[in-house]
Amino acid sequence: MPFPIHRLRRLRATEALRDLVRETRLDPKQFILPLFACPGEGVKREIGAMPGNYQMSVDEIVKECAEVYSLGIGGVILFGLPESKDEMASGAYDDDGIVQRAIRAIRAETPKLLVSTDLCNCEYTSHGHCGFIKDGVVDNDITLEWLAKSAVSHARAGAHMVAPSDMMDGRVAAIRKALDAAGFETTPIMAYAAKFASVFYGPFREAAESTPQFGDRRGYQMDPANGREAMREIELDIEEGADIVMVKPALPYLDLISQARARFDVPIAAYQVSGEYSMIMAAARNGWIDHDRAMIETLTSITRAGAGIILTYFAKPAARLLA
Repeated sequence: MPFPIHRLRRLRATEALRDLVRETRLDPKQFILPLFACPGEGVKREIGAMPGNYQMSVDEIVKECAEVYSLGIGGVILFGLPESKDEMASGAYDDDGIVQRAIRAIRAETPKLLVSTDLCNCEYTSHGHCGFIKDGVVDNDITLEWLAKSAVSHARAGAHMVAPSDMMDGRVAAIRKALDAAGFETTPIMAYAAKFASVFYGPFREAAESTPQFGDRRGYQMDPANGREAMREIELDIEEGADIVMVKPALPYLDLISQARARFDVPIAAYQVSGEYSMIMAAARNGWIDHDRAMIETLTSITRAGAGIILTYFAKPAARLLA
């Protein structure tokens, strides 16, 4: 019997052929870069567990955003480190809070850059949990009031999009109602719809100074074993008015990104979280893997799974490589 007619290696023979038939393509416009705003002036403090990422004062964040825009990156998402914390997370919804000041400064200097904001409370509470503590646990419905106030405050400051990451039940509906009542009907919500209680958040907690002072977040973030529940969470957020839904983390949950893409006709985002980034950086610095190839391969896999938007700390180096 003659050798089969179809030789799939034919289209792998040269770089030009490989480029021509590539099925999944990356574009810097699909990346969102997380940034950490802190008090002070002229502050750019590297995060030890996340090399190449920094806690930055507002003036430094403005410079960073100008570079982000020049690289053609899709946007940024802001996290805040307040000057002080309390049990009511008051810095989260203070109109003169750190994120609100950063939004206004970025919009003034780089008006065309998409500015999103994370709405979680963990950076602002003295106990490090994502909401109001009642009888030792996070009270869902009181926390909704905080989230709604934060969303309106961020929109008032000029945020293009808000992103609740707390995993409280009913938060998207509460935020949508509050935004609409305040005249921000056109402000979209990117919901962290399936956010898992993951070990891969460790470096972020150093960056955002948000480690819980007692217990953990498994009472509100999802069990990593539950894929069907993730689809329920996503469906509920869409019903409540989410414009974009997110799976977080990305790499350990590629199957759920793929399921969400097949099932729901809305934009799908994925967060390549701090632990994913830091593992690659550590391995590359030890010479165990190639940094650029690992970066592009993981971003490609997230896109191939179905995410059209990727929150990633690799946004800048990936954009330079793709240019």
